[in-house]
Amino acid sequence: MKTIRLSMAEALVKYLNAQYIDNNGEISKLIPAVFGIFGHGNVTCLASALYDCKEEMPTYRGQNEQAMALAALGFTRAKNKKQFLAVTSSIGPGSTNIITAAGVAFTNSLPMLILSGDYFDSRLSHPVLQQVEQEIDATSSASDCFKPLVKYWDRITNPAQIIASLPRAIEVMLNPKTSGPVYLGLCQDTQAESFDYPCRFFEKKIHKIPRPRACLEQIKEAAELIKSSKKIVMLVGAGLVYSEARNELIKFSKQCNIMYGTTVCAKSAFFESDDLYMGPIGVSGSKSINSLVKQADLIIAIGTRLQDFSTASWSLFSQNENLKFISINTSSLDASKHLSLMINSDAKEGLKDLSLACKGFKANQSFVNLGLKNKKEYSKYIEKRINEKDGKNGLLNYANVVGTLNEFASKDDKIISASGGLPGELNTLWRNKAYNSIDIEYGYSCMGYEVSAAYGAALAKDSKNGKSKGDVFSLCGDGSYMMLNSEIYSSVLTGHKMIVLLCDNGGFGVINRLQVAQGGEEFNNLIKDCKHVNKPFMIDFAAHAKAVGADSSYVENLDDLKKALVMARKSEVSYLIHIKVSAYSWSEYSDAWWEVGVPEDSKKTKIKKARKVLEKDKESQRKGV
Repeated sequence: MKTIRLSMAEALVKYLNAQYIDNNGEISKLIPAVFGIFGHGNVTCLASALYDCKEEMPTYRGQNEQAMALAALGFTRAKNKKQFLAVTSSIGPGSTNIITAAGVAFTNSLPMLILSGDYFDSRLSHPVLQQVEQEIDATSSASDCFKPLVKYWDRITNPAQIIASLPRAIEVMLNPKTSGPVYLGLCQDTQAESFDYPCRFFEKKIHKIPRPRACLEQIKEAAELIKSSKKIVMLVGAGLVYSEARNELIKFSKQCNIMYGTTVCAKSAFFESDDLYMGPIGVSGSKSINSLVKQADLIIAIGTRLQDFSTASWSLFSQNENLKFISINTSSLDASKHLSLMINSDAKEGLKDLSLACKGFKANQSFVNLGLKNKKEYSKYIEKRINEKDGKNGLLNYANVVGTLNEFASKDDKIISASGGLPGELNTLWRNKAYNSIDIEYGYSCMGYEVSAAYGAALAKDSKNGKSKGDVFSLCGDGSYMMLNSEIYSSVLTGHKMIVLLCDNGGFGVINRLQVAQGGEEFNNLIKDCKHVNKPFMIDFAAHAKAVGADSSYVENLDDLKKALVMARKSEVSYLIHIKVSAYSWSEYSDAWWEVGVPEDSKKTKIKKARKVLEKDKESQRKGV
């Protein structure tokens, strides 16, 4: 057998560089780039190997390990999981900084290859700088922290091990049933060791993402349940987006006369004009669809893990004790929730099979007519809300910003958001302009995702044939921006432009809202209510953006916001628009409940009152069957 002698680090990079993906006949690099911050643990060996292929598989320097990993996930979402990036760090804090991003990837089933430095396998130098030791386990290190948050974990202690580990890692990330982050801890001495690798290990490999199909018995049983039901609603999640099954869903919906709504993460799959699309579901959604769900006798959940923001803490499904569930999902865990009839399948294939099995069936038309009436009322609410000013102090509110951007944006733009009040406002008010044009990270709702992911999405836009049409817009709160903004500098450095709409409500506004709504006092969330000396110091975010090389504007009214958007579009570099908004004006059209903990016993009247409301609302909560 023909072999080639390489260090483990060289072999790892050579293997990754030979991996390609077939996406509907278009062949491209599976891992087109790497994000890295070098330190002891990856700079002497892995960095050297990456340097040797920097033209074919470029390495982008991150400013913060968490930020660069979130940027990698923004890239992956923009590519709809058809391509992903590797991220590399040193050992210790460099490694553990990535843990939050691993949580985002795990929760959202997003592939990401994490390559972290680790201790010396020989242990002769132990403990090394930044090594975490335990008395009960001599093999442990910071690498072990990742085990609960990845789909595959390995520590490479011998150079031959990557022959088995790397193909397994790729398979896990590409398989819809297991898709998610993968962690490889690379021992420092092992990276440097040479081995005679089989040449065939480095041959070009073209991957295809598999589409699991359900067994015919599952499809038959589900079709019988559908045909015996009258009031049916489909609840569509991100799995349908990843499966690219929009057309199959619409076809099945029209064929069977079944209405549908979307979770936050599936918002970008449909348009207001789609006939039987009734809007977003759940706490931050619309009562146009929520009220229908409460009357349904069958829910068909597609590609969703049924998170509490989508189910209104399972209070949407309690009014009909005979309500049944069908769940189409590649994940058995998600497909089996609440005694669902499982269709363990890719969304596209499952919908194709159901369409054949349900031929000739039509659901209740009067139920659909009610839905269409609700939809018209919802549309009126959006129009009214985006033009409403904050009545308390005359400031702009999130709704004004979302409505103005929605009018300004084109079908070629990408919209990013993740945490605070903005995801709810976007979910409630945004009218989609193009398929997969919105990335609202609400699986983990990670503060700091907004700016970082926008950088990754900008990389994705420019990764094919140079500069592409449209811009990437990040809708970000001031609290989230303060947590993680470093990749604005990265975007200026590499020329991958983003436009950040920073909505400044003076702190953590949406959490302040939750605190007060549950009987608490305004405390430690808004800057004005936290511990400070004299007058609170408010940040000049526009000046900060300029300090890292971006262009910027500060606006307080809609006319100035519109002008700033035009300037941002024309700018050659990343642009930040600092918008002063109200901390007290929110869009609320869902008529849905969300469970949070409220003290059972309290001397405070407002908390006692909130506890009574909680206890009453809990009576409407589905008990898991």
